[in-house]
Amino acid sequence: MNRIGITLIFLLISLATVKCQPTSGKKTLQSLPPEVVENIEKRIANGVTPSMAIALIDSSGTKFYHFGNTSKDGKAVDQHTIYEIGSISKVFTGILLAQQVIDGDLNLDDEINDYLPEGIKSTVMGDVAITFGNLTDHTSGYPRMPDNFTPANPNNPFADYTEDQMYAFILGYEPTREAGAAYEYSNFAQGLLGHLLALNKNSTYEDLLVQTITDPLNMENTRIELTEGMREHLALGHNAGTVVENWDIPTLAGAGAIRSSTSDMARFIAANLGYIKSPLKEAMALSHKVRHNKAGDMSVAMGWHIKKGAEGDVIWHNGGTGGYRTFAGFVKETGVGLVLLTNSSSSSDDIGFYLLDPGSKLAEVKPKGQAVEVPESILQQYVGVYELAPEFKITVTQEGKELYGQATGQPKFQMFAENETLFYLTVVEAKISFQRKNGEVESLTLFQGGQEMLGKKVE
Repeated sequence: MNRIGITLIFLLISLATVKCQPTSGKKTLQSLPPEVVENIEKRIANGVTPSMAIALIDSSGTKFYHFGNTSKDGKAVDQHTIYEIGSISKVFTGILLAQQVIDGDLNLDDEINDYLPEGIKSTVMGDVAITFGNLTDHTSGYPRMPDNFTPANPNNPFADYTEDQMYAFILGYEPTREAGAAYEYSNFAQGLLGHLLALNKNSTYEDLLVQTITDPLNMENTRIELTEGMREHLALGHNAGTVVENWDIPTLAGAGAIRSSTSDMARFIAANLGYIKSPLKEAMALSHKVRHNKAGDMSVAMGWHIKKGAEGDVIWHNGGTGGYRTFAGFVKETGVGLVLLTNSSSSSDDIGFYLLDPGSKLAEVKPKGQAVEVPESILQQYVGVYELAPEFKITVTQEGKELYGQATGQPKFQMFAENETLFYLTVVEAKISFQRKNGEVESLTLFQGGQEMLGKKVE
């Protein structure tokens, strides 16, 4: 993001209400807390995101709040503005799986090898087969991304990943542990799950999504392929203040291909809370059930992640594509749900958790002038590829006086210098430091969530 020559972004806050069936004994939120409004206004003014669209769902109905514009010179956003929701797509995939289980089309313990095309079989470690349950709760043993993921266009990285490549990876991958043994967040597994569910119904993932979820819930603007109307209301994605390409995810659609609006997503969350009657009630309830507690301080359900909160369990998922960051979640105990959509690569998860869990904190919005200037000659020395895990690398690039990073299968992000070796990120609460040996840069360390990950420079 360019921190020089700041232009004040026009800010619009609008409010509308959609009535849902009232439920006694549940919490009611009158409006966004003033500290949240102030925090969002700072993000807009500081260029962190061009817009933010929020839906608050409670026992009294749904309230919409809209900040900013679809782009620098675009129109004000509203509840019909379209955003890429990224990995929130995974909870839709989990509900599609739950519905097929309820319908008797398959079981969570069914082996995926029985549903793959003839000649395509996954290798397993020991005698433990990979099941549909393993795919949905991130215990399949598949890595975050396949090792044959080599996009021709890094700005639209999933567009050219084919079914043949997916099958080739399945045939060639040698697991390092038994299925079910450990949690490892996997875009590949979720994409494969969506693919298998569509195959099982002789359908495409989008057709299955529309038939099973979006049509019954009257979510007319929740699709993968943009309709003409959706395209007219699209908020342009931004990374570091620059408009970037939308992401197309044809093969691994179940992992993150869906586009939607706060209006549609509010209906989705309201249905999960039981405020809207739908044929998905049983499938949604099944998707919320905890499957394991192997993800640190998080529990994992079917696509959903679950965080202990001060007033109840926060059932949630976030999402991110090249120019969008999103969050959706709810707390059954309070009856409160939330949708938060932005057209920026900067995370706003802290706002989502803060509104659902009083024990969470808002992130500090860093002033634009906080970063120090590092000589271009020093930045050049950091350029390279750093391997933090066999399937997870961070590629560091330089553009003049600005330094950027890009993790495997994720959008590019800008790094801002606190000093000549330590940089902070605005897309997430994280920092990166660079280490030297004998005067040469040999590694970086990623500090995030109280953990440190070392990445050796390999290129």
